[in-house]
Amino acid sequence: MPPPPPPVLSLPDELIEEVFFRLPPDEPEHLARASLACKLWLGLLTGPTFRRRYRDFHGAPPMMGFLYSWRLFSRQRSEDPLVPQFLPTTKFGARIPDDGWGDSKCAVLDCRHGRVLLGDYDEHMPLLVWDPMTGCRTKLESPQRYNMPSTTELGGAAVLCAVTGCDHRACHQGPFRVVFFGMSTHDGDHCTIHVSVSSPETGEWSEPCPGLDLGIDSFMVPVPPVVIQDALYFIHNIPNLRVGILKYDMGSNCLSQIDAPRAWAVSDDATILMAMKDDSLGFAQVNRLTLYLWSRKMGFDGLASWTKHRVINLKNLLPIQNPDKRLRLVGSVEGRDIVFVTTELGIYEIDLKSLQWKKLWKREKFLRLIPYMSFHNPHVLDFWLCNIYGTYRLAVATAMQFRIQENDI
Repeated sequence: MPPPPPPVLSLPDELIEEVFFRLPPDEPEHLARASLACKLWLGLLTGPTFRRRYRDFHGAPPMMGFLYSWRLFSRQRSEDPLVPQFLPTTKFGARIPDDGWGDSKCAVLDCRHGRVLLGDYDEHMPLLVWDPMTGCRTKLESPQRYNMPSTTELGGAAVLCAVTGCDHRACHQGPFRVVFFGMSTHDGDHCTIHVSVSSPETGEWSEPCPGLDLGIDSFMVPVPPVVIQDALYFIHNIPNLRVGILKYDMGSNCLSQIDAPRAWAVSDDATILMAMKDDSLGFAQVNRLTLYLWSRKMGFDGLASWTKHRVINLKNLLPIQNPDKRLRLVGSVEGRDIVFVTTELGIYEIDLKSLQWKKLWKREKFLRLIPYMSFHNPHVLDFWLCNIYGTYRLAVATAMQFRIQENDI
């Protein structure tokens, strides 16, 4: 009789976790399936140590989907659902608030740190902060003295995590603040920008910082800002097809204006601001089939200036059928050197470092694409894993009971 096989040696928990770290964060169903193998794996995957190390291993949160906004009074706005304009790029499904949306008609203003900022067209234009992971919703009344950006296209707003030193990998249920760029007019045409910030504790608005006069016939472009360290950057429109940049320093509560690169006259849908990987401010322009990328850095003389460091021929990169059709830049991913471009065939994501691209969607009519970046909520994932495991055990027990009864017969 041959000797029995040697016992199988179990791997240390640390090595098992190292294997699971390699599972992509935008496909959490793999973790759920792995949890069905045994109680040991279930305990590892739902433990706080694994969740923390999993986020540290992958770094920045993955893109789970994107939101989009239409131009004011556009034809699409009356044809498509307004709340919310969310399209998943993974198997993640956004959760609607428990009481639903009712008859609210919202526009997407910003998305950051796992939260979505919406502007409601009804009920005196409140702001809504929505967590797609849990479905929780918080309502803020917008400052009453200024125009609401979603109704006039004359302002802007941003939502930010309010925890000092947070790595923003899983902070969507913590305190937040909203930065509101409101606009007032005087002398008929002159427009002045004011900025107010909501309190993370009460939601009350701060006194606005000193206003900045943008001149005649200028207005803010209703697109999300980019955030670099403690500053927010917005695009505003200047007459004669020019764009400018507004900088709001949250530390000093100061609003200032920055000149954009002036290679040629461009419209606001041909330019975007970017938060680059090196924490510099980026500026992308598209002219016909060529993409130009600028970065703003501090020189040895202590003055910041623009430098053009990339020129990309999109005709040789993307599947473009009609070279005469104008391309548009509709968004970027903060800190990733990734932009979103529309062609006549759809919307494409381009990694400016590797020049790799992929098609996201077939439509290309909306104004801006706003990526939703987040790790799965640990509590939601725990609940999901435990329920799947419980369902699995129930199915096995039922099958075994059926076999026992069948043998008795």
